[in-house]
Amino acid sequence: MPDATPSVASPLLWAVTLAGVLVFFTVDFVLTRRPHAVHFREALGWTAFYLALPIIFGIFAWLRFGSDTGVDYFTGWLVEKSLSVDNLFVFMLLIAAFAVPAVLTQRVLLYGIAGALVLRGIFIAIGAAAVQAVSWTFLIFGGILLFTAIKILRDTVTGASHEVDVSSLRSVRLVRRFMPVTDDYRGPNLTARHGGRRALTPLALVVIAVFGTDLVFAVDSIPAVYGVTQDPYLVFTANAFSLFGLRALYFVLQSTLSKLVHLGYGLAVILAFIGVKLILHWAHGTWKWLPEIPTPISLAVIVLTLVTVTFTSLYVGRRAATPIPGQADLSRR
Repeated sequence: MPDATPSVASPLLWAVTLAGVLVFFTVDFVLTRRPHAVHFREALGWTAFYLALPIIFGIFAWLRFGSDTGVDYFTGWLVEKSLSVDNLFVFMLLIAAFAVPAVLTQRVLLYGIAGALVLRGIFIAIGAAAVQAVSWTFLIFGGILLFTAIKILRDTVTGASHEVDVSSLRSVRLVRRFMPVTDDYRGPNLTARHGGRRALTPLALVVIAVFGTDLVFAVDSIPAVYGVTQDPYLVFTANAFSLFGLRALYFVLQSTLSKLVHLGYGLAVILAFIGVKLILHWAHGTWKWLPEIPTPISLAVIVLTLVTVTFTSLYVGRRAATPIPGQADLSRR
């Protein structure tokens, strides 16, 4: 049985952190209580706030618990943030597939973030117990990440990484078997009276579909962050800070996220790298001569990968948008 990884957090710090999460979630709920279309300036302001918040927390963790803890947190947060952006892309496609009105988009995102936070909290607790009880948990986590990396890479190459067919979603088909669904949205309501009986609204189906994607992404994200640190507190805070702000970030990236055509390659590289890191960590416990990958190297690889795929995506998009000399003249003939 492996030694339990001591947590940097005291019970008081855990309580304060959980209270803070509830406060931020309540603020988001209040902001979306009155449905309205979000303007770019509003979204940009909240995005800046929710990006500054995890950085401030990371500085606190660095100063309070040492540089190793600070590096672990920032690395885990970057991993989770990159995965959450991919999650955001799927949210975008679901919202488009269900033709969600612009004024209700915030509410859908809020439900999605809440579901992701709850599911990841459950998986964090399960993962922490598994890591402490079974040494080959790291091997399983590493295998999951390698499998996911291969799938993302294959789907990115074939162009099928983000296809969403609402009619094929099992959760939606199952719900429609047992509950009637209204033909139109009824504001932010999940249920409404229809034909003399209680029925679900299309908004409820969107939320159910979003929860389904939350479950899939939680299976990938928790092993990924456990590849960086086994401290449940750092795992939780990295996940929480990566999820908060997604609502605002959605509206900032709404027109540009589809331009990150190489994001899938970057996620595949990151997940494969962390998967190898986890497998080496497990193997090092048996064969001491095998090396382990230090967290600072992991941080450097993740940052370099994200910067590279961002620049290459923008470069490809700029080249595609640049007209070929003489093409305009030929098109007029």
